[in-house]
Formats: sequence, structure tokens, C-alpha cells
Amino acid sequence: MDYSIIYEAARPLWWLLPILVLLGILKSRWFKGLFGEAFVKLIARFRLPAEVYHGIHDVTLPTPDGTTQIDHVLVSRYGIFVIETKHMMGWIFGSEKQAQWTQKLYRKSFKFQNPLRQNYKHVKALEALLDVPLEAIHSVVVFSGSAVFKTKMPDNVTIGGGYVRYIKSFHEPVLNDFQIQEALERIETGRLAPNRETHRQHVKQLKARFESSSDRTCPKCGSVMVLRTSKRGANAGNRFWGCSAYPKCREVQDAA
Repeated sequence: MDYSIIYEAARPLWWLLPILVLLGILKSRWFKGLFGEAFVKLIARFRLPAEVYHGIHDVTLPTPDGTTQIDHVLVSRYGIFVIETKHMMGWIFGSEKQAQWTQKLYRKSFKFQNPLRQNYKHVKALEALLDVPLEAIHSVVVFSGSAVFKTKMPDNVTIGGGYVRYIKSFHEPVLNDFQIQEALERIETGRLAPNRETHRQHVKQLKARFESSSDRTCPKCGSVMVLRTSKRGANAGNRFWGCSAYPKCREVQDAA
């Protein structure tokens, strides 16, 4: 077979390959997370004075069951702010005490873990590491992207740069210069190296933890929940728990 004919026919379309690769990267969970974290970091750089708010980013800390990864930590005299970012689209429904929140995209709905509960583990990891009053550590959740809240959210759950306004609402100093410096040093020495290997090991531990949860059952029908990966749409690449009785039961839960 003369492959030169196929080659000559396909050559004018060579430019499609890098575009398809780029589109795949832009839609990946990795890029969405990276974009959301970079957005929050950039806003902090321009709107929060660096001499007052000292930022440490991508902090991975060891925990009794593996590791936990914190997107951003801001240390200041007004407290320590632990920031969890969510880059999402669509309508967001949830409340402070709900275990699961809902993302609605067009006619489809997706469940995901209450990010306040997710950030609670980050806060507890810092509490164990630092010698500061517990009331000095504050949990903050930031949604980037085109997400729109359709239910009333707590003050510490914000969209875009709204988190800056929440942080600046704390006016009373609770940490002195020595405590600030000590907190920064403990975080830097207590964290794992911020590199690709640390991230790979963290993801590996998360995957093992999720896959070991074989007793997870569907809250709607009682069937076993199965760990799956979204293949298309705005959540392409995201891991989630889906009911094994699908399509009869369409219950899903976030695995992040």
C-alpha cells in the first residue's frame, strides 16, 4: 500500500494536532485547578499588601492517613487564612452544614463534597503544626470560573476576588511579629517539597483511599458506588462516585 498518498492528503491538516492537544490540556482537571489557584494568587498579589499578608502556596503536609494539600496559606497579624480554590462553572447550590453541594450545568446536576468540609482537614493539619490560638486560623473557599451561587453562602465562601473583602474584614491583630515569623518557618520546614513527585504521591494516596472505600453505598437506592472518571463536558477528567445501578439510578458524588 502506498502510504505517501495518505500522507499527502493529511499534510494540510497537520495544524489540527497541536490545537487538539491544547484543547485537551485546557479541558483537563489539572489545568482548571492550576488556573484557579493562579487566579487567587494573582488577586492576592495585587490587592493584599505583601508586607502584611505573607503567602505560602501549594502546601502539602503529612497527616496520620497520608497527606493533605492546601492551595494557599496567608499569614498575617490578623490571622492565618487557609484558602481552598474551586474552578467551576454553572449554578452552585449548598449550605454550610450539607455534606454534598450541587453543581447544575444546563439540565445536568453533579454532586461534590462541601468544600468547607474539605478545607476543615487543611485547617486541622495547620492547627497540629502551628503554635497559635485556634481562633486565629480561618477557613476560606474561593470559586473561580463562571460559577454562580444560587443559595445563600457563608461569608467565607466567595466568588472571584470577593475573598479579599472577607480577609480584610478582620481588623483586630491576633498575632505578633514573633508568632508570624514562627508560623512561616514552621510551615516552610513542615511542608513536603513543592514538586511534581510530592503531588504525584499525594494523588496516589488519594486514589488508594478512595478505592479502598468499597463499603460506599448509594444514598438513593442502596447499591454500591463505583469510582469513575468523567469523559466529556465541563467536568471532563474529574473523578466521581457513580451508582452501580446506572442508568436506573443516576446518583453521583464528588471524589475530590
